[in-house]
Amino acid sequence: MDSSIQALSYVFSTVVALLPIVNPFSTIGLGISITTNLTEAERAAQIRRACIYMFFILVAFLVAGSLIMGFFGISIPGLRIAGGLVVSYLGFRMLFPGPPTITGQERSEAIQKADVSFTPLAMPGLSGPGSIAVVIGLSSTLQESSYVVIGHLLVAVGIAITALISFVVLRAATRLQRILGTTGIDAVSRIMGFLLICIGVQFVINGVLEIAGSFQAITAAP
Repeated sequence: MDSSIQALSYVFSTVVALLPIVNPFSTIGLGISITTNLTEAERAAQIRRACIYMFFILVAFLVAGSLIMGFFGISIPGLRIAGGLVVSYLGFRMLFPGPPTITGQERSEAIQKADVSFTPLAMPGLSGPGSIAVVIGLSSTLQESSYVVIGHLLVAVGIAITALISFVVLRAATRLQRILGTTGIDAVSRIMGFLLICIGVQFVINGVLEIAGSFQAITAAP
């Protein structure tokens, strides 16, 4: 029973951490605008491939997270603080949006592309710097647990669920935009942005506490 609860907590925490950052609601406008020249079936295929690409991109960083940290000599507290700052920055941009992240020229080029699933939909639309930073942070946390392989598999399941939710949201993009309107979608993005700031700040707090704990242990040593 305890193992089942722990497994569910791995999956749930991954979805909770990733979903506000991925925020498929913020990609609705981009998805609609760059697929206007496609049929409904072609648009569905593009969205499906984008979510599949997103899954493999994030899983690749999940698997290689510890290798990346070891190669660059990055500590776990340092990664959490840096990741928290990146996530918080993205959250502030969603809460207080500025100019569009994709320029008019990039949008027109995307419209003319035959395949927009990998870029800009999958990257940076769904799997950007924030989600990659969170996945690497999860990978570093798993290295400290007793169930490294199983933990990675459960986090991958959480990534797959996030990709599935993104697919459902983007697949219903036209209907959602009609129901919620521009104001409603903007409100949802701002709520996601606030949650993102909270997650980022908590990452920074955890990193600082780990550094403080290590410093205290060093000073207390005889």
